[in-house]
Amino acid sequence: MARRLSYSARYAHPVEKLYEAQSTRQYWDDMMAGFQMISPHCEVEDFRSDETGLKVVLKQHIGRDQLPPIAQTVLMKDMVITREESFGPFDPDNTKGNYTASIPAGPGNLQGWQELFPTETGCTIRKTTEVKVFIPFINGKLEQLMLVNLVDLFRAEAEYSKDWIDKNL
Repeated sequence: MARRLSYSARYAHPVEKLYEAQSTRQYWDDMMAGFQMISPHCEVEDFRSDETGLKVVLKQHIGRDQLPPIAQTVLMKDMVITREESFGPFDPDNTKGNYTASIPAGPGNLQGWQELFPTETGCTIRKTTEVKVFIPFINGKLEQLMLVNLVDLFRAEAEYSKDWIDKNL
């Protein structure tokens, strides 16, 4: 059975600023440069932003020795995560998108839906994630581990977004 997580990041910035930031290649390049402190092989593999919306493909290599012990029992090599994020065309009331993360020969999948909308004090991105691991007996533990790490990632990315917008827009 898949596990779900809903996470909301609130910003003091208007919705237009957050969408503009994510529509900028430099935003993603700078994010990957920050990830290199944790994992030296991070890159923006593809980026597109036009009137139809935006799409970015990120690739991150994580050494097997950096993985939690339970993950090391399943993955015999370094982990390569390919992450795709997208948003449709900007809608000031509610811009929708999705995201996925995949690992070659990985034991499961991760997919999610996101929406960006205005609030009285700025804007919010709400992310709903579903993870599924296909390994009996440890699937629940791995799914929970993925969701806990995802919350940490979403929090760090929200802080990064706030700082990046303050410095660049």
